[in-house]
Amino acid sequence: MNSTPSPREPRPRALPDCALLTLPPEIDLGNADDLLAMVVRTLAVEAEYPQVVVLDLTATDFMDSQGVRFVSTLRTRLPATTELRLATAPHGLVARVLRLSGLRRDVPVYDDLLEAVAGRSYVVG
Repeated sequence: MNSTPSPREPRPRALPDCALLTLPPEIDLGNADDLLAMVVRTLAVEAEYPQVVVLDLTATDFMDSQGVRFVSTLRTRLPATTELRLATAPHGLVARVLRLSGLRRDVPVYDDLLEAVAGRSYVVG
């Protein structure tokens, strides 16, 4: 790897009660802590947390245990009234890491970004 991937600025809200955040191509030891701080800071800017936070992982090609820790920690930092959802490429490494880590049991994972935003066709497994 030539450079450390950095968190991108989040996209504007997809819906009034939904925050859609696009994550970088890689989430690992080099950027997981900075990414968590950026996401928490971004969500804290709002007067109220949104009802839904969707993490767009569809363009994320690599995620290790630090990425799993990032998602898990974010989930615990969100208010109980905020639902965290993930959108991944269905057959990519990230989907496999989420399945093997068991995180999919705690956080809804969708194989399509639009379905994740709408909350339809939840993928179990």
